[in-house]
Amino acid sequence: MSAIPSTERPANSVDPKLLEILVCPLTKTTLEYDSTRNELISRKAKLAYPIRDGIPIMLPEEARRLD
Repeated sequence: MSAIPSTERPANSVDPKLLEILVCPLTKTTLEYDSTRNELISRKAKLAYPIRDGIPIMLPEEARRLD
């Protein structure tokens, strides 16, 4: 009997394939994943987009400003 790999991810994680295609909605640049804060970081826009229940919230008005 072979083991079937689990496709389940932790509740707060994001699909790695999704992270590969997401870009900042303002600058269209790539994003960095911050696993400690569960955010996607846009260095160029100086914004951190939250991830809620595994879903990136890509709205600038929901993003946290980076100093």
